[in-house]
Amino acid sequence: MKPFRLAVMASGNGSNFSAIQQATQDGRISGEIVCLIYDRKEAFVQERAKQAGVPSFYVSLKASGSKVAYEQQIVQILRDHQVDCVILAGYMKIVGETLLAAYEGKMLNIHPAFLPEFPGKQGILDAFNAGVSQTGVTVHLVDEGVDTGKILLQERVPVLPEDSLDSLAERIHQVEHRLYPQAIEAFLTQFEKE
Repeated sequence: MKPFRLAVMASGNGSNFSAIQQATQDGRISGEIVCLIYDRKEAFVQERAKQAGVPSFYVSLKASGSKVAYEQQIVQILRDHQVDCVILAGYMKIVGETLLAAYEGKMLNIHPAFLPEFPGKQGILDAFNAGVSQTGVTVHLVDEGVDTGKILLQERVPVLPEDSLDSLAERIHQVEHRLYPQAIEAFLTQFEKE
């Protein structure tokens, strides 16, 4: 069977992009990243894609004029690349109806907290400020809510007494880089059976 065709959508540094790309290279994910879509012109993830030989596309919400037009551009790129599954990796926008309608049930997200605890864009900071003894990482399907989709895989991460925000974030990212490829492969294996 031919490998699954994956698209990654990101907004920032792209360390999860690199972890996923590496997992496709060494066979831990039975798919290949066929394109990257990013929404911040200065996002370092584009450099990671370039180094990996993955075509990347910058799509600007502001230049698009509306959320619908913005997501229509994204859907067109995904269709042009015959994408089977969309992987959100630090993509900092809420997915709207247009994109969701095209890829519902085929779009995964990773969140740096143990959902339903600390949803939203500041999961690490919110957990740190709450003074909890543990937080975590969650991989879930994307739905119309904010971090409310069906949970696919989770892992707890302890918050150590000596932790700074940076040291906690670093440990969470290490778990993400291991957990996300694992969750993607499990999802694709299930997807293949259906």
